[in-house]
Amino acid sequence: MQHWFSRVEDTLVVEDVGLDSIAAEFGTPTYVYSRAALTTSYQAYASACKGRRARVQYAMKANSNLAVLQVFARLGAGFDIVSGGELKRVLAAGGDPATVVFSGVGKSAAEMKMALDHGVRCFNVESIPELERLNEIACRAGATARVSLRINPDVDARTHPYISTGLKANKFGIAFEDALAAYRIAAALPYLEVTGIDCHIGSQITELAPYLEALDKVLDVVEGLEREGIPIGHINVGGGLGIVYANETPPDITAFATTMLDRVAARGHGHREVLFEPGRSVVGNAGVLLTRVEFLKPGCARNFCIVDAAMNDLSRPAMYEAYHRIEAVRPGHARAVKYDVVGPVCESGDWLGRDRVLAVQPGDLLAVMSAGAYGFAMSSNYNTRPRAAEVMVDGGSFHLIRERECVNELFVRERLLPV
Repeated sequence: MQHWFSRVEDTLVVEDVGLDSIAAEFGTPTYVYSRAALTTSYQAYASACKGRRARVQYAMKANSNLAVLQVFARLGAGFDIVSGGELKRVLAAGGDPATVVFSGVGKSAAEMKMALDHGVRCFNVESIPELERLNEIACRAGATARVSLRINPDVDARTHPYISTGLKANKFGIAFEDALAAYRIAAALPYLEVTGIDCHIGSQITELAPYLEALDKVLDVVEGLEREGIPIGHINVGGGLGIVYANETPPDITAFATTMLDRVAARGHGHREVLFEPGRSVVGNAGVLLTRVEFLKPGCARNFCIVDAAMNDLSRPAMYEAYHRIEAVRPGHARAVKYDVVGPVCESGDWLGRDRVLAVQPGDLLAVMSAGAYGFAMSSNYNTRPRAAEVMVDGGSFHLIRERECVNELFVRERLLPV
């Protein structure tokens, strides 16, 4: 448990606020985030960048709540986006579009035009057809699009196959062996300006070695481009650093970032700017999902603790068989029993945790830990379930940063057929 979550008189608190008081005011399921946790994790990257040509681009797909973005914008973060909608969120949160890097394999013409109009820092381009489309859009707009090519180094990040992005079999990036040819095409297109190179090999990576292997291959490309007279201003090393969900031992954030910067400098590229794109590692352990026990259902093979949160609220267990620690907010006096913690959605895959020993009874409040990344951001309305509320804790105060949806809102845009 990170230091911003602790127990005071047996009650689980975040910063100085009891989670039971948040549930009492806003109900459940509810996501709760710690502003101090967000700040501390961001500063761990920023401290490594201090005095270097380096900056942090928050990968907002991990958690795109406007208040979360506002915290990072005020701390000086740039943003890594993967859609036009995310750009609009950056603007709504007070972020500077000039700090935005636009990633993603399938940018539409409309998204490209909007990003050009707002003056984003650069586009991370992932294919030759995308280069050609962007050149056409920039031509029609009378603008020059700054580009960085995402290189796929064919490095195994040793993570879950669904969140591995740097292998030949993945859809992302331009193959390492095709990189020089792709840059020649980019440099020849009249409405593009080559500004950098990008690489991102996956998510929830807990070892340093894959990062260094990928970085060395990227620097090989940079040196090849230099020999051809194609200047590279920045090196984007991506994100994906893992967090502790159970017993993982990921590198310390500052040590990781410092090691990467040192390798860039040792290879003779310290004059180039380095961009980090963390997502999970700055928000994952800053949030929990609060849920309440509805029923306890004993069974012949397994016992079930049925709660009011479900796979539509937190899809990671169903999608990745991901582990999240689950704790009672206030331990009761019930007998400890091994349960599968499941939700009310009509799917056998609707579970939040398996084989968890809990001493609970109906009405008790549980906290699903390490839920700040890819929790609410991946939630849905499956089974016509309204999405959860979101709350930010700041010291001894807390703020509702997203209201719980109402059922009527879910079908307000639907239309019945005429008689």
